[in-house]
Amino acid sequence: MNEKVYNWLDSRGFSDRITKHEETIDTVEHAALQIGCSEAEIAKTLSFLVDDKPVIVVMSGDGKVNSSKFKAQFHTKPGMIPRDRVEELVGFAPGGVCPFGIPEGIPVWLDISMKRFKIIHPAAGDEFTSVSLTPEELEKASGADGWCDVCKGWEE
Repeated sequence: MNEKVYNWLDSRGFSDRITKHEETIDTVEHAALQIGCSEAEIAKTLSFLVDDKPVIVVMSGDGKVNSSKFKAQFHTKPGMIPRDRVEELVGFAPGGVCPFGIPEGIPVWLDISMKRFKIIHPAAGDEFTSVSLTPEELEKASGADGWCDVCKGWEE
């Protein structure tokens, strides 16, 4: 378990929602199988470069980034951080990227695609740990900058 994430969530009253899994949750599909929920209920955390700086966007597992919506929100085309630079820039390796305990100054945005669920499941710092939260709790736990609408492919 990632100690930094545990302490981050504990200080906000959510450490009791963390689950350690036997198998990897490194993809939306694997996470849904391990957690026992739909792929849509997985809160996937993606990292982008905006003006050469990292930005985190958390979205529903069935959402895909819509280029025009992303550009309207961030004033640039979506460009994900290269896989080999993710850990260096956001502090977590691919498969465990989460919006908790990231370096100061990295904005976190939550996509509205997650608001349709009672409970969503983001990773908690590594590829074997998740946390179960309501969308409102995710907003509080992550210290998100706000909600955005940058996805396509999901249905209300």
